[in-house]
Amino acid sequence: MALLRSLACFLFLLCSSFTFEAVNGRMYGGGDVVEEEEDDSSTVADGARGGAGGWPGYLYTRAVGRCTPQFWSSGAEQWPNIIPQEAAVSKVFGSRSIDRYGPRLTVLEATTRTDDNGSSSAFAKLVKQGSAALLNAYARKGFPLDSWEVKALLLEALVSEDAAAAQADRFEQANESCI
Repeated sequence: MALLRSLACFLFLLCSSFTFEAVNGRMYGGGDVVEEEEDDSSTVADGARGGAGGWPGYLYTRAVGRCTPQFWSSGAEQWPNIIPQEAAVSKVFGSRSIDRYGPRLTVLEATTRTDDNGSSSAFAKLVKQGSAALLNAYARKGFPLDSWEVKALLLEALVSEDAAAAQADRFEQANESCI
């Protein structure tokens, strides 16, 4: 049965590596591009957006490390029991975080935030990377910070936007270098 599955996967990959485009008469995937004479009146759509005259569509994914906020929010691994996904950031990090993040923001929502890019988002990046760092401190042996350090550093960084941006960058570096 395993041999049959392996053979089926191989055939699927082999067949899917060749993509033919009937509109322009081009063949992609085999190495050479074969072209027929084209009519100048035809328009070619952008294939990346699914147009008829573009190139084959490939699924691009970003590699996600085992310690990043994206990894923790993906559900690929069970969270440490000490921090449930639905726990409020204010309960996990302390009452000083209520002023900045409110009483209802959960740790899961903090790791899934997408507003952490830009000049005015230092506090959003801080809670996103800090939440991941806290999860890593509990779940990963050898993580450079202890849980109490992560909590204290996050609370200390709430004093200004510059402090928040600097600490968020440190958390991000620790999260991305974790194995």
